Amino acid sequence: MEEHFESSEKVRDFVIGMSDGLTVPFALAAGLSGAVDQTSIIITAGLAEIAAGSIAMGLGGYLAGQTEIEHYDSEEQREYDEVKNKHEIEIQETKEIFAEYGVSEELQERIAREMAKNPKKWVDFMMRFELGLERPDKNRAHQSAFIIALSYVIGGMIPLSAYFFAPTAQDGLIYSTIITVICLVIFGLVKSKLTGQPLLKGALRVTLIGVVAAAAAFGIAKLIV
Repeated sequence: MEEHFESSEKVRDFVIGMSDGLTVPFALAAGLSGAVDQTSIIITAGLAEIAAGSIAMGLGGYLAGQTEIEHYDSEEQREYDEVKNKHEIEIQETKEIFAEYGVSEELQERIAREMAKNPKKWVDFMMRFELGLERPDKNRAHQSAFIIALSYVIGGMIPLSAYFFAPTAQDGLIYSTIITVICLVIFGLVKSKLTGQPLLKGALRVTLIGVVAAAAAFGIAKLIV
């Protein structure tokens, strides 16, 4: 029996939340470290950003999931209307789908007419093979919002945690960089493993993005101050 990865949507949400959670607060903390020396300011700003970022990211995930559901429902209703009011046109479109798979014209006709006897199954078939749409989970929007927001918080607390124990912002930046780079590498490896991408390439890409963002923020802060 073949094994296939069946949680791609949840993994995608986790990746979105975690990657932004690791990168954005890390860049913010690095930028503030170039401008101030009090860790309390960085911690306060970092916590505020994590709270706002997780809400914004979660809301974005919810709206995206809800839009996907509404789009599917709208297209499904349109297909029901078409199989009822444009019956022969839909029969022809069904035949064309089977024609693409090399089915003979005679068999196309027989299959299409047989499918038309069950409108629900027929619509499900057309949604998948004509429009390329899979029925989304009705809980998709809420699950997406929760996973993205939670993973953002977890990711954001990793670079910020170093400042809770560091005496100065500069020390916090050093510890934060070490911790975050290690976590970025691990996250990149896990992400690549789950998505079937080259491990080293995936890890380097994720790590490089986070480091460049933090370095840019720190450099800009130093230039301004």
